[in-house]
Amino acid sequence: METGGRTIIDAAENYDILEIINRGLAYAIIIAGLLSVIFIFIGGISFILSGGSEEKINTAVGTIRYAIIGLIITILAVVIVATVGKVIGINVIQYIDFSEIIDMVASIGQSGSAGGLR
Repeated sequence: METGGRTIIDAAENYDILEIINRGLAYAIIIAGLLSVIFIFIGGISFILSGGSEEKINTAVGTIRYAIIGLIITILAVVIVATVGKVIGINVIQYIDFSEIIDMVASIGQSGSAGGLR
């Protein structure tokens, strides 16, 4: 299976189901990790801006706590998916490339604007 330079859209056009599953899992893991980090920042900002209010502090600490739990689960998911993938012959870890995801989103945006979406 050649993966160099292919996107999930190319895989979908060629009906390569294994490629679609690999890339879908990789993108889901990246998105979950990014959302966890974003919520840690949001909780930190909420904590700083709480002004000493006990209710706001508890809400901010809860946000940070659950974001860290989410990040740990995401890391464990990467380890589990990689281990299971090696056992059944699917290498998901090779697809975790943030710049490739950005390029894919940009190409979708370009194709959408070229199609008359404004």
